[in-house]
Amino acid sequence: MLVVEDTPSLSATYRAILEKQDFAVETAATGAEALSLLKTCSYDALVLDVRLPDMTGLDVLDALRERGDETEAVVITADGSINLAVDAMRRGAFDFIVKPLNAHRLAVTVTNATERARLKAEVSTLKRELGDEAGFCRFIGRSPAMQTVYRIIRNAAPSSATVFVLGESGTGKELCADAIHRTSKRASGPFVTLNCAAIPKDLLESEIFGHVRGAFSGATSDRRGAALSADGGTLFLDEICEMDIALQSKLLRFLQSKEVQRLGEDKVQRSDVRIVCASNRDPLAEVQAGRFREDLYYRLHVIPIELPPLRDRGEDIAQLAQSFLTRFAEEEGKEFSALSADVLAAMRRHSWPGNVRQLENLMRRLVVLNDGPSIEPAMLPPDIRAPVPTASAAGSAADAHRILASAPSMAGSGHPDQPVGPLETTIREAIERAITASGGSIPKAAQMLEVSPSTLYRRIEAWENPPR
Repeated sequence: MLVVEDTPSLSATYRAILEKQDFAVETAATGAEALSLLKTCSYDALVLDVRLPDMTGLDVLDALRERGDETEAVVITADGSINLAVDAMRRGAFDFIVKPLNAHRLAVTVTNATERARLKAEVSTLKRELGDEAGFCRFIGRSPAMQTVYRIIRNAAPSSATVFVLGESGTGKELCADAIHRTSKRASGPFVTLNCAAIPKDLLESEIFGHVRGAFSGATSDRRGAALSADGGTLFLDEICEMDIALQSKLLRFLQSKEVQRLGEDKVQRSDVRIVCASNRDPLAEVQAGRFREDLYYRLHVIPIELPPLRDRGEDIAQLAQSFLTRFAEEEGKEFSALSADVLAAMRRHSWPGNVRQLENLMRRLVVLNDGPSIEPAMLPPDIRAPVPTASAAGSAADAHRILASAPSMAGSGHPDQPVGPLETTIREAIERAITASGGSIPKAAQMLEVSPSTLYRRIEAWENPPR
C-alpha cells in the first residue's frame, strides 16, 4: 500500500490504520515522490490526498492514467464537494473519502480497492488465456459476454454435437452458426441455411428433405432438399420453434437415422450433416406449451449458446457502430469517419430492442441521408437522441427501476399497509439505506443497487444543489 500525504501526523495515522489490516505500507509526501515510487514498485492500492505541495492528487491520477498504470486509488480530501468527488471518479479513483475520516471506513474502502485490483488481475489473466479478441469470425466485439460466446464456439466447433443458439431477434444467431461451421472440421463442406418461419408449413418438408418431379401439385422438377445439400457440412435451421409439430417427428427420425427419403421417391439416401438450430423463443417453454416435441428438444439442445442482447454488450456498441460507419461510408462514397462523443453516449443509453440488426440499419440510414466528417446528435432519430438526464433529473428511468427493485431487500420492514411516498423520496431512501449498509462507500452502494457510481453521485449532487 502506498500512502501519499504531506502532513506527517496524518500519514502516520493512515499507516497505523492500514498496518492493523496487515497491509505493508510505504509513504510519500509529494506527488513527484509518489509517481517515482509507482514507476518502480507495484502496489495493491494507493491512498492519495488531494492537496499536495507540488501538485494535486487529481494530477497524480492523470499522470497514472497517461502511462497506463491502473493502480486503484482512494482519494482523501478536506473538501467535501460532490463535484470534486465526481471529478476524481472520472479520472479513475476507486472511491472518495472526506476528512476527518473514520478509521473503519478507510480500512473497509482500501480492502475493497485491493479486492477490485485482485479481480482485475484475474480478468487480465483470463483474457491472456482466452484471447481478448476484438472479434471472432465475422462477429465484432470484445465485451465479456461475447468473449464467453467465442469460447463456447471454439470448444463446440470441433465436435459433431448439435448446437442450439438462443437469443433475441437481431443478435446474430446465423452469424453464430456460420462461425461454428467455419471453425469446425466441416469448414470445407457446405453451409446450408433454412429459415423455418419464412417458408409455408406445407412446403417446409420439401425444402428440408426434397422431392421428385410430380410428387405434388406444382412439383415440376426434382429438388434435392437442404438435408442432402448439406451432406458433409452444416445445416442451420433458423427459428426452429416455428416448425409444425408433425414435421418435427420427421426431423427427429432424420437426426437418429441420418437417412433422407425425398417426397414422391422410394429410395432412401444417407446424409452426414451437423445440425445447428436457433430460436428467439424459449424452446423449453414451447415444449411445456405442447408446441415442440420434448424428445426433439433434448436431441437438439445438446450445446446451448445464448447470444447477449446489444444493451448488455457495453463498449461493443461503439465498436459495432464505427465498423458499420466505415463500411457504409465506403459503399456510399461518403466522407464519414467518426461518431461524436454525444452520439456515442446516446447510443450507449438506448435499449436497442432490435439489437445489432437495428444498429446496422440505423448506421446505413445515417450515412445515406447525411453528409459530413462525423455523425452528430442532430442526425439521430428522436428516440435515440433522447437527452442525457441532468443532475436535477437525477438519473434514468432504468436506474430508478433498478434502485426501487433493490429497495425492499434493504428496507427489511416492508408492509403492504405501509403508506407510499413520492417516487423521488422512495428512491432517495433506498439510496441512503444502501450507502449506510455499505459503510458509506458510494461504489459499493452502487453495486448493491446495480447502477453505476456516477448515477449515485449525480443524484446526491442534485439533492445538495436543487434547481432554483
